[in-house]
Amino acid sequence: MANARRVRRALTVLVALALAGVGIYITSLVLNRNDKPIVEGCTAPLGDAQQQLATDQTANASLIAAISIRRGLPPRAATIAIATALQESKLRNLSYGDSAGPDSRGLFQQRPSQGWGTEAQIMDPEYATNAFYDGLVKISGYQDLSITEAAQKVQRSGFPEAYAQHEDTGRAFASALTGQSQAALTCTLRKPDAAGDPSAVKSQLTRAFGALPATAGGRSVTVRAQGTEGWSVAQWAVANAKQLAITQVDYSGHSWIRDGNKGWTDSASPEGTVTVTVAAAP
Repeated sequence: MANARRVRRALTVLVALALAGVGIYITSLVLNRNDKPIVEGCTAPLGDAQQQLATDQTANASLIAAISIRRGLPPRAATIAIATALQESKLRNLSYGDSAGPDSRGLFQQRPSQGWGTEAQIMDPEYATNAFYDGLVKISGYQDLSITEAAQKVQRSGFPEAYAQHEDTGRAFASALTGQSQAALTCTLRKPDAAGDPSAVKSQLTRAFGALPATAGGRSVTVRAQGTEGWSVAQWAVANAKQLAITQVDYSGHSWIRDGNKGWTDSASPEGTVTVTVAAAP
């Protein structure tokens, strides 16, 4: 009996030690994990501060900026348009109206009842952006007006002073997305869920900028572009990296690499060609 008790006590100790070892191992795994949850979003600098937008907002801002370039408008036009859309819709293509009116829709909350177009047209971000710029360019000296004055002359809002609060964000993202600021816009993203499609990237580039000397092949799209136009295209690609499964953008001695979320880094990429690479099939 004594021997049996000793055996049971020994087995109990061994089991306890084994369980303790498992607990220590699991705790070690938890404490040593480095893969912290990634909060997705995009930033653009203005002075010493970083302005922030969500990924879907940034993609809409990139379309607004690209259309200003296609139309030959100054960067100030993109600043005004992005700040206006932030106030009107939080830079999202809303399918419902707010205090502007029950029939207001889209990025700029334009109203069919006020002659902005049909509901279907207003819900097309490309149409809505062009409609806003059509109104803006009719304003004499709009480049010299404050954000509030310029936006109000186009929108006729009931809260005209509200546009001013978005000026810094509008300036930061417009500067990067029109190519005035180089290697400035970056997005923190998780890994893509699926493979990217270079033809879809090329199609969206054309939708935004109009016809570009772009070639799709393999896993990449190459665009011949120089100077600010090149930086506009490159940072447009970063702004649309989430929805288009873009993993790398190379231009003019810089590369944006999605994996690791380190932003823009120096590289041997040439001037004159923007290369956009998409995710491979899992």
